[in-house]
Order: sequence, then C-alpha cells, then structure tokens
Amino acid sequence: MMGKRKKDEKQSMKNTFENSTAAQEAEERDGLERENTEATVDAAAGSATIQGLNEQVSELNDRYLRLYSEFDNYRKRTLKEKAELNKYASSEIITRLLPVLDDFERAIRAYDESSEAGKSLKEGVVLIFNKFLSILNQQGLEQMRTAGESFDTDFHEAITNIPAATPAQKGKIVDEVEKGYLLNGKVIRYAKVVVGS
Repeated sequence: MMGKRKKDEKQSMKNTFENSTAAQEAEERDGLERENTEATVDAAAGSATIQGLNEQVSELNDRYLRLYSEFDNYRKRTLKEKAELNKYASSEIITRLLPVLDDFERAIRAYDESSEAGKSLKEGVVLIFNKFLSILNQQGLEQMRTAGESFDTDFHEAITNIPAATPAQKGKIVDEVEKGYLLNGKVIRYAKVVVGS
C-alpha cells in the first residue's frame, strides 16, 4: 500500500508538474501575446508620436522662416528709411538758405557796371555767389530749368498767365519770377512762373 501511495504521489506530482508546466507555458504564451499586442500598440503610438513631432517641427520651422523674413524686411525698410533721412536731412537748412541765394542773384543784376568800383564789387559778389552755389550743389541742390519748358504742375507754380506771342509758346513758361530747386531729385521749392496761354 505504501508503494501504491508513493506511486500515486509520484503520479500526482508528475501530473501537477505537467499541469503547472502547461499552465506556465500558457501564461508565457499569453504574456508573449500581450507583449506583442503592447509592442504593436506602442509602435502605433510611437508612430503617431513621431508623426505629431514631425508636424510640430514643420510648423515651428515655418514660423521661424516667416519670422526671419519679417525681420529681414524690417531691417531693409529701416536701412532704406535711414538712407532717405540722411539724404534729405539738410533740406530744411537749404530751404532756409534759398532766399539768400535769390538775394545774391538780385544784387548781381542790380549792380551798375559803369564805374570801375561797381564792376569790381560785382565780380566779388559773383565769386561769393558761385562759391555758395557750388557748396549747395555738392549737397544735392540743383536749379530747375524753366525758360521755354512746358508747364508742369509737379515742378512749377503758375503765378499768372499772359497771352502767348506765338502759338509755340502756348502752355510754355514765358518768364520765371522765382527759381525752383530740387534736392537730390525731390522738389524743395516750386518754380514760380508766368505761363503763355
């Protein structure tokens, strides 16, 4: 009986061992299936995360390029404004000096050249006038040409109209009352003119 009992115990242990081994193998299979499922889920989640990160990188790159372009445009615009400011910075002082230039021209026309002293004085004033005008020309000042030109409201201011002596003088400038000036191509004083009609 004892021998049968031992045999039964051995058989029972063997069955228990086989059952536990089978159970372990089943658990291992279930665990592997779970791991495979989790790996598949993780891979899908990782793929979605990578795609999301790629989209975010693309969006940030686009924002960076737009910001860089905007800054570059701002830099170019400020450089252009600064250059323009420097170009026309002297316009106020030159505009204030224009009446002095006009007075010089009137003084030169008014001199009487009959006497030797008057002739010498006129030559001195002409030299000073030419020097003053050349300095202003170096700063970008230029006189408008008006005599015989077509009347243009962008450059001229009509003081009066007079009947034209010939048909060719219609719409043309007959006389200049006050000279007009340009500073670096921009009008700083319109020429006051008489127009033939």
